Amino acid sequence: MRGYSIEERANQLAHYIIDSKDTVRGAAKKFGVSKSTVHKDLSERIVKINPALAAEVRLILDENKAERHIRGGMATKMKYIHQKEDKAG
Repeated sequence: MRGYSIEERANQLAHYIIDSKDTVRGAAKKFGVSKSTVHKDLSERIVKINPALAAEVRLILDENKAERHIRGGMATKMKYIHQKEDKAG
């Protein structure tokens, strides 16, 4: 993401999150920046740059936050399934 202004990066991140419905962690990996940077861009900077876009992003981020305990539970379940398979096989 070098060579971009902070405003351009925030806009690109916002559009990416809206289009893909990806998580902050996924967006950070895709754009090669930290989760903290993505979070700051989407929760603080984009509000000042484009409030309408910020409202759309907020809906996605809130949805992801509401579902994260389910994703964590599924990840833990898969971890133990794989551990059980490794011991058996």
